[in-house]
Amino acid sequence: MTIANAVAADYRQNPFTLVYDKAITTNEPGKVNIHPVTYKLNSLDIAANVYTPAGYDRNKKYPTIVLAHQNGGVKEQTTGLYAQRLAERGFITITADAAYQGGSGGLPRSTDKPQFRIEDIHGMADFISSFPGVDTARLGLFGICGGGGYSLAAAKSDKRFKSVATLSMFNSGRVRRNGFKDSQMDTIQKRLQQASAARAQEAAGGEVLYAGDANLTDAQIDALPFDLYRDGYRYYWKTNAHPGSTFKYTMSSLMDLMRWDATDEIGLIDVPLLMMAGSNADTLYMTEDAFSKATGTKDKELFKIEGARHIETYWVPEYVDAALGKLTPFFNRTLV
Repeated sequence: MTIANAVAADYRQNPFTLVYDKAITTNEPGKVNIHPVTYKLNSLDIAANVYTPAGYDRNKKYPTIVLAHQNGGVKEQTTGLYAQRLAERGFITITADAAYQGGSGGLPRSTDKPQFRIEDIHGMADFISSFPGVDTARLGLFGICGGGGYSLAAAKSDKRFKSVATLSMFNSGRVRRNGFKDSQMDTIQKRLQQASAARAQEAAGGEVLYAGDANLTDAQIDALPFDLYRDGYRYYWKTNAHPGSTFKYTMSSLMDLMRWDATDEIGLIDVPLLMMAGSNADTLYMTEDAFSKATGTKDKELFKIEGARHIETYWVPEYVDAALGKLTPFFNRTLV
């Protein structure tokens, strides 16, 4: 099964604008339900979805998982799919749009700075900890793509999380600094100059400049050099498009991204760690690098989803099932 064979999911056909297969369309008593919520984080309105398991009783206590979405993604896409599927397995789950992105507040739009994305994760933990039925002693963290890198960063210091898992982890700082597969090492200083100039222009009240803001034809997408980007454009622009989701981010964000790395001080993670990635993913090198450096925990596992590319782990049923087949026992074991 390939992305080219996928049937487009229309957000307008779902009352919650969810764009994944078998998404909830209505809340029914006794079944998994979705609860759209809004809360404040550093004076910004954050839009989130909380999923509760079948037979949810607000007077009982449930293990709970915070999910951090992928770069360019929103809560209605991949993290929504995994949040719903984990709720079907008995967990309360929450996934929120990053500040400055999706349905959350903040200007300039599409600002993408590591410190904000990490704070988003802490903020989800803050909010969900007071949600009825949440057992704060059994709080887990699950990040996908860029959200995986930011989850590693959050888990270094946020000891509310008893375990952490990642899927198709993307080290945003390394890629923005060095280029994908470290292919742009010779232009680092030039790109830092561009980011600095973009910030100066913003500070002077000028136009906000963006990176990654392209409108590609099918032929141009097919000609892209990496599976990640070819599959990604198809996923975000065609099969699972959502109006809150975009590839672009402010050029000035690169000043923060390029000096950051998901593996800095990763030894501070001392809780169980599960890292998953497709065996055919061209991003696998980032998961393998982070896993080897995570020496602060002895309870860790690297699981390769056989045959999967990066974007395919977001939605292809057999690969989603494979990921859930590891996630479910992992969180059942570690959130006790």
